[in-house]
Amino acid sequence: MGEGQHHHRATLKQQNKPFKSRHATKGALKADAKGKIARQSPKATSNSAAQTRLNRRNHAKQTQAKKRSEIVSANRLFNGVDGAPRIVAVVPLSPDISSRNIVSAIATSLGVSAEGCTENGIWKMKAERFKTSLQFRTLQYRDFYGTLDACKVADYVVFALSSSVEVNDWGDTLLRSLQSQGLPEVVTVMSQESELDPKQRSGIMKSLLSFIRYFVPSQTRVFDLHVPSDQHNALRALSEGKPSDVRWREGRSSLLSETTEWDDGVLKVTGVVRGASLSANRLLHLPSYGDFQISKIFSAPLPRNHRGNGAMMDVEPSLVSEPDAEDADSLVSTNDPDDLANEQTWPTEEEMNGGHDGAQDHNIPDAVPGTTPKAVKRIPKGMSEYQAAWIIDETDEEDEDGEVPSAERENEDQEDEEMEEMVDMPVDDEADNQRSVRFQDLDVEEEAEQLKKWRNRKREEEDDAAFPDEIDTPQDVPARQRFARYRGMRSFRTSPWDPYENLPREYARIFQFEDFKRTERSVRRRAEQEVNVVELGTRVTIHINDVPQEAANTIGLTVFSLFQHEHKVTALNFTVQRNTEYEGSVRSKDPLILCVGPRRLSVNPVYSQLTRGGGKGTNNVHKFERYLRHGVTNVATIYGPVTYGHQSCTLLREGKDPQAPHLVAYGSFLNTDTTRIVAKRIILSGHPFKVHKKTATIRYMFFNSDDIQYFKPIQLHTKYGRVGHIKESLGTHGYFKAYFDGPINQMDTVCMSLYKRVYPKWYQLARCQANNEKGPTDDAMMEE
Repeated sequence: MGEGQHHHRATLKQQNKPFKSRHATKGALKADAKGKIARQSPKATSNSAAQTRLNRRNHAKQTQAKKRSEIVSANRLFNGVDGAPRIVAVVPLSPDISSRNIVSAIATSLGVSAEGCTENGIWKMKAERFKTSLQFRTLQYRDFYGTLDACKVADYVVFALSSSVEVNDWGDTLLRSLQSQGLPEVVTVMSQESELDPKQRSGIMKSLLSFIRYFVPSQTRVFDLHVPSDQHNALRALSEGKPSDVRWREGRSSLLSETTEWDDGVLKVTGVVRGASLSANRLLHLPSYGDFQISKIFSAPLPRNHRGNGAMMDVEPSLVSEPDAEDADSLVSTNDPDDLANEQTWPTEEEMNGGHDGAQDHNIPDAVPGTTPKAVKRIPKGMSEYQAAWIIDETDEEDEDGEVPSAERENEDQEDEEMEEMVDMPVDDEADNQRSVRFQDLDVEEEAEQLKKWRNRKREEEDDAAFPDEIDTPQDVPARQRFARYRGMRSFRTSPWDPYENLPREYARIFQFEDFKRTERSVRRRAEQEVNVVELGTRVTIHINDVPQEAANTIGLTVFSLFQHEHKVTALNFTVQRNTEYEGSVRSKDPLILCVGPRRLSVNPVYSQLTRGGGKGTNNVHKFERYLRHGVTNVATIYGPVTYGHQSCTLLREGKDPQAPHLVAYGSFLNTDTTRIVAKRIILSGHPFKVHKKTATIRYMFFNSDDIQYFKPIQLHTKYGRVGHIKESLGTHGYFKAYFDGPINQMDTVCMSLYKRVYPKWYQLARCQANNEKGPTDDAMMEE
């Protein structure tokens, strides 16, 4: 062996005989297996490869047959003599586009004349080649709310683009709103009204396709109505296939009115039932008008051709369904609170008799005219009667939660400006009862002051972002009175807070669900099992009770059915996010229009933080947000009618043009949690006057010793992370000694957080009327 070689001793290479497991116990074998179960090898048969190939082929064949049967069953609604027409909403996105000319170009591919079609109305066409019929809902340009309502019931939406005029801000807002609302199947066409250079056609088509794919990514092409082949292909896209479903319409029946008639408070609406079967026991919702009960439902079949001579034969309508008195939904939406049910002292016999002497003088003469004292209002000296009429009393100026209106700054309560000299002015009761003031132009100084306040909203939002929730303690009002509604919390997530204490009167009117998800499942299950309903695709005439007469003058009136309990009012929570294109200030309790499902409501939402992961902590307390900011998802809380399903929501703000609102935010429905506590936080800040290790003298947080004693139990914190408490008051000017858990810095700021629960305002029905007043020929229904 060479000197460079090395080996281990043989004793280190001992090979022991392996243990034979055939003598092992059952327990040892089970422990050794560690829960594993022996299975048969997939290679048990010799022809397994051929068998696997046959199984895959058979599975693919079954899947293909299933998809084909689903498409056939879905299209069966539109096929046949009595098949339901496909509803097509034609939406022009530029002012130079006529929706009537778009329909005429599509109908030309079948050789059909569109003489009966109007710019704003309904026109029906039979496509014999495709064995179906189309019902076009033509819309005018800048008819915002009419377009939203039409797209809610449409099977297809045709977006008409121009080759020479770009889509402006109104069209961009409309597309974003429709995208948030939910779009059915979309077909995009280029209008044939403007001349198109053949050399530029390719570039324009690519530009239009790129634009529409930003809002509807599923679009693959734009049909050019200058070309006859594209006209035919556009018609084929509308006539074949199954239109895609909108999620919020699942299980909800709808109807697009072909004709409307008003007779002594009863509105008769004729149309085809779509979406789901219609029950006479459920309520109906008419956008901009409210919820109503069904009186009767009659069949309304179309006239049939007589086999002998080809003449049209009318079919007598018959009663299809009536509401059941026991199962029908009522129009009661809120509770009626009984104020006398609260705790009170029982009156004595003398009080019940009317006085201590047991007698009551009924011969008291009336007051002499002119001797009744008049109400007196305090106004600044030199102010005119017109300007004084706009002054709101102090009790009316405060919101329900005791705070000033949302249009004013939080720290304006301190009245930084100098006190004005006030005088008394008698108030005329008759003029005050009229609640109306003659218009008068303001002077230049007053107009400039109001403009300055309006422009300061942007600066206020920036200040709140830099110093969130910080306010200055007022010097003229004791802090224990100004912040009497506030409380201190040791832990925002775990400190107890009773959700039923000191509730406003509105909370006595709303409904609360023990388990909302379970209620929704049971309601949908009962709707599917309900008998005596109108089947999908049936043409009927619905008699609706107590509808205002102006509803009969609406072109293309849309009707939606409501689920059980969807008329009841409760607290609704929505997750919302700011529109990136909107640059205005959005503050809590600002008036907005909420579009959710088939409804439009005028609301004043209260915004709060959305807890990460959807949790709500042990006390269900969430921080109030003064502003809805970009890039942050918040929760908007309102009072409103119950809504089921994953409903999308859109928040709009009205502008000068009622048909050109601003898209503020969009989101989806979260829950109906009435115990969700939205806590408004304010931070009182103080300055360390003297510091000695962990002890410091604080000033400028309070200005009298009584306030210090009142807020002494509340914990203090600093911006550098120290925590402490008040030890004692020093002097009479609001100085106090505080002790902290560690040494603090002279440049630190001492803060005290106070919280108060806030509530939204009561909602109202948004009466956003569309540009759809009936004309003399708008009821024309043409069948080719």
